[in-house]
Amino acid sequence: MNDARERTMLTRVSSDRPIEKTDDARLEPWRRTDWQRLWLAARNQPWRSLALVPGGAGGPRDFTVQIAVSLARTGMMHLGVPIHVADGTRVPLAQLMQFVQEIQYHSRSGDLVLVALAPASENPTAVSLAKTTDQAMLCVLLNRMNTADIKKSVDQIGQRQFIGAATFHP
Repeated sequence: MNDARERTMLTRVSSDRPIEKTDDARLEPWRRTDWQRLWLAARNQPWRSLALVPGGAGGPRDFTVQIAVSLARTGMMHLGVPIHVADGTRVPLAQLMQFVQEIQYHSRSGDLVLVALAPASENPTAVSLAKTTDQAMLCVLLNRMNTADIKKSVDQIGQRQFIGAATFHP
């Protein structure tokens, strides 16, 4: 049943329609050129699990979850395979190991997993989760996240873990 649901979701995402030459803001995110560029840039580095790390507090509660879903759909359109989204924004310490094991299981199975995280200042497990993924991407909400928090996030996780950063407009 789970496989059927994933195949159905993949069918909904796939389309034979060409990308329309209309206002990009009206298109679904995965059809927009900016999301496609972000996906392709993220795939320049090899990874099976990618943490989406907010630069700090200041964004909506589901900031990285929205990014993960849009990137997953963009990636499914590109690769033609399901991509998992793991919502790690509210993982408590008591469930950290189980959550990590699930990510590792899917990664070892050859699946791609995007892990949405909360700011480290809001969830103490965020740093540990980011360090257990293959790579991380810093996600910054322009004019809403301060530079000191962004630097602290990178320092806590380690600069080498990051494949890059993406800036989003509110």
